[in-house]
Amino acid sequence: MLAMEKAKRKIDRRTLYTLNVIKDAFISLIKQEGYDQITVTELCREAEITRSTFYLHYDNLSNVLNAVLDDALMFNTQPGRLPTDDSPISVDYLKENESQLAACQRVADSEKYHDLLMDPTLSDYIVGRIITHEHDRMVPAIQKRTGLPIQDAEKIFIYTVHGSFAINKMNKFIKNETWYHDLQILNRFIQGGYRSLE
Repeated sequence: MLAMEKAKRKIDRRTLYTLNVIKDAFISLIKQEGYDQITVTELCREAEITRSTFYLHYDNLSNVLNAVLDDALMFNTQPGRLPTDDSPISVDYLKENESQLAACQRVADSEKYHDLLMDPTLSDYIVGRIITHEHDRMVPAIQKRTGLPIQDAEKIFIYTVHGSFAINKMNKFIKNETWYHDLQILNRFIQGGYRSLE
């Protein structure tokens, strides 16, 4: 029995290693060319694995993309929260509490995912993945803050994710003084919107 458990752990580690090799190769290829140019053959070559190994773990490139995006969204695991009061949010506060930022803003902390976020063919897909990933936490928070029904809270959430992603992309997902300024202005705007709905 103990031998079987050890063997299972060994397979799990090997599987985890292979999954990471595939994802790292995928990210490497994104840095070299756009997502729509990548093929399974090219990914296997970059990862130094066979096609059968690839298909043992993933059905297609979209599955790899989803796994990489899920990793990116979990990069900074303390998710953003809606402020509970109307006090202005300073740039210094944002710099010290970046774990409270929206998902695409947290992902910007990692150079690893930069080219993925900047790929023009993936913007809508990434936004959709962020919406799916953050929905169950953020929509109830918006409802609690505003008293809106779920359908209206979802619309505000979707609007906010699209806008946040667009501003981040405009700033090339680089956190500099301009980025913090833009974020502070947007947060003030959003807070005003929440106040008007309370």
